[in-house]
Amino acid sequence: MPEPSEPIRVLIADDQQLLRAGFRVILQAEDGIDVVGEAVDGADAVAKARSLRPDVVLMDIRMPKLDGLAATEYLMKLPDGPRVVMLTTFDQNEYVVRALRAGAYGFLLKDAPTSRLIAAVRAAAAGDALIEPSITRRLVEQFVAVAAPDAAGGIPAAVAGLTERELEVLRMVARGLSNAEIAVKLTVADTTVKTHVARILSKLGVRDRVQAVVLAYECGFVSRSV
Repeated sequence: MPEPSEPIRVLIADDQQLLRAGFRVILQAEDGIDVVGEAVDGADAVAKARSLRPDVVLMDIRMPKLDGLAATEYLMKLPDGPRVVMLTTFDQNEYVVRALRAGAYGFLLKDAPTSRLIAAVRAAAAGDALIEPSITRRLVEQFVAVAAPDAAGGIPAAVAGLTERELEVLRMVARGLSNAEIAVKLTVADTTVKTHVARILSKLGVRDRVQAVVLAYECGFVSRSV
C-alpha cells in the first residue's frame, strides 16, 4: 500500500467507457489519487492489476469474459494484491455476500455521491472497509434474526465489555461510516478511530467490521432502523 506521501494508485475496471471516463475525472481531480489505468472486463482487470500494481481497483460486477466478482477472487489470492472496491447498479444481497467473502474492501452503488466514491477509495487504501449503509442493512436483514433489546434497557452482554466511546464508534460503524467519517463526527484523528475499531474487533472476537456490525444487530445493540 502507498506511503503517506505517495498518491493512491487506482485502476478502474468497467465495461462502459463513459462510466470509466466519469470515474477518472472525479478521482483525478482529487489530491493524492492517481488513476493509473482502465480495464474493459474482468480478465483485463486481472492482467492490468498484475502489470500496473495499483493500490485500489474500482471493480464493476457485471462485465464480459470474467465478471468482477471472479476477478476480485483471483486478485485477493495474489501476494500483496490490490484492495478492491466493488461498484454496481445492482445491490442484491448475493452480490454483497460473495464480494465480501472474496475480500472486497468496499461496496458502492454507481449512483452513490461523489464524496462516497472518494471516501471508499481512500478507506480501502488505508485498509478500512466502507459499505453503503443501505447495503449493510440489506445484508444484516438477510442473515441476522435481530434479538429483542434487553427488557431492562441495559447493554447486551455481547458488547458489555466495550467502553462508552467504543459503543459510540460501533453505532457509527453499523451506520456504514468509514473511519475518516467517524473521525469528523467525533472531532478526533483518523488514527484514534482506527485504534477504537481495532479494540472493538478484538473485544468482540470478530475478524472485520462487517462481522462486528452483524454481531451488533444480532445481539440487539442496534436495530434495523440505524
